Amino acid sequence: MRLTAREFDLLLFMARHPRQVFSRDQLMSRVWGYEPAFDTGTVTVHVRRLREKLERDPSQPELLQTVWGVGYRLVPGDPAT
Repeated sequence: MRLTAREFDLLLFMARHPRQVFSRDQLMSRVWGYEPAFDTGTVTVHVRRLREKLERDPSQPELLQTVWGVGYRLVPGDPAT
C-alpha cells in the first residue's frame, strides 16, 4: 500500500492523537497548515482515500471513524482482524 505525502501526514497526525476527535477545520489547520476558508472537502477526500487503503470495509470504517456532527478520529487497532 502506498500513501501520498498528504495521506501520510494526515494519518501520522491522527496516530499521534489516538481517539481524539478533530473537525475538518482543525485538520485543515494542523495538517495542511492553513486556515480553511469555505471548503474543507479536501479533508473528506483524503479520509475517504485513506479508508480505501486501510480499512477492511471502507463503508464500515473501524480505524478511521466519523463522529457525526464533529469530525474524525483514529481508533487504534487492527481492522483486518
